[in-house]
Amino acid sequence: MQTDVLIVGGGPAGLSAALVFGRARKRVLLCDAGTPRNAAAVGIHNFITRDGVSPRDFRAAAHADLGAYPSVETRAVGVVDVVRAGDRLSVTLEDGTTVSARRVLLATGVVDVPPDVPGLAEAWGTSAFQCPYCHGWEVRDRAWGVLASTDAVASWSLVLRGWTANLVLYTDGASLSADTSAKLDAAGVPVETTKIARLHSEAGHVHHVELADGRTRPCDALFLHPAQRPTALVVRMGLELSEAGLVRVDDQKQSSMPGVHVAGDAAAHPQGAVMAASAGVFAAAMMNHALTLDDVAGRLR
Repeated sequence: MQTDVLIVGGGPAGLSAALVFGRARKRVLLCDAGTPRNAAAVGIHNFITRDGVSPRDFRAAAHADLGAYPSVETRAVGVVDVVRAGDRLSVTLEDGTTVSARRVLLATGVVDVPPDVPGLAEAWGTSAFQCPYCHGWEVRDRAWGVLASTDAVASWSLVLRGWTANLVLYTDGASLSADTSAKLDAAGVPVETTKIARLHSEAGHVHHVELADGRTRPCDALFLHPAQRPTALVVRMGLELSEAGLVRVDDQKQSSMPGVHVAGDAAAHPQGAVMAASAGVFAAAMMNHALTLDDVAGRLR
């Protein structure tokens, strides 16, 4: 099979890009393995006209939109590898199919690696979050915790005071600098340096934090900045990464592999659905310009 563009990933970035390509009359194949990064989230927020929609419903509506464009095909299949093959890209799918594409757009997101805190996995995405803009409103003015083992994340925790004054910072045994500790003290943010024994929740909803010394503190939501790593596909392709571990791209979202562009969380901070969608639109427009100019140049030869 041959196509103009193959998109890897069916989240906001990939779906938005597919819409652009469809409207630009390019042949596009969108491959979605069905394992979205935001699968645990109750709803998507800060996306005007879609505020609060579940990730599942968002994707269903997007696929309905794409159905109007005959040049867009979607498949529920993952991508194993992407390699250069002359002036095209050879893409191997999980079902064994090989697709030849003029360009590839990676919209795979990243892999979150939460710290090894007992009970955190059960609450992840329901009451343990990384983005207050996405989830803060629903738990405003309640008891919040922030897990911060570094000065940078501890300083970021001060922003959370915009949603609640009832905030406790947990370092899980780590030490903060005197300067950071002084800022937290001045802002009225208590700091717990004792290691966390367990995060207690019911049906995914946190209700208290148990410390290693036996003390407990009430907690209705826990915020943290988990480590992130690139997807296995990005690693396999050997794409150049930034110091932050994201795929390095130029101003047209082009990666270090010619013809491979990257949009969304895999290549950018800050991260979020509407920002990923915007990046997908921009990358698709840049790719479409290049493809069309290549076609025009071919006709002029």
